[in-house]
Amino acid sequence: QVQLVESGGGLVQAGGSLRLSCAASGRTFSTYAMGWFRQAPGKEREFVARITWIGGNTDYADSVKGRFTISKDNAQNTLYLQMNSLKREDTAIYYCAATTGYSGQSPRNYRYWGQGTQVTVSS
Repeated sequence: QVQLVESGGGLVQAGGSLRLSCAASGRTFSTYAMGWFRQAPGKEREFVARITWIGGNTDYADSVKGRFTISKDNAQNTLYLQMNSLKREDTAIYYCAATTGYSGQSPRNYRYWGQGTQVTVSS
């Protein structure tokens, strides 16, 4: 089992920045990749970014490329999402997820999930 706890969400004005964190515990050595997803009211959960735990290879949704940066601290078992130039459409609950196998951009590929943290961007 892998336990994930997100933090760092909040209210920010458009154009501002936030940094999300995800602390992982449990069988973290078995983790192959971790990712961030988000879900806005009335919408499906969507991929934001992912990173492989060993090689650090990254992948981003087109909507956040150039604005968001995913990173990790293996020693601290912590995943980050630096969000810059935030837009109102970035408003959502952001979830951290982990997989021990194939990752990709589909939420179905991720077995472990955090409880989510709310990000609200005001105009």
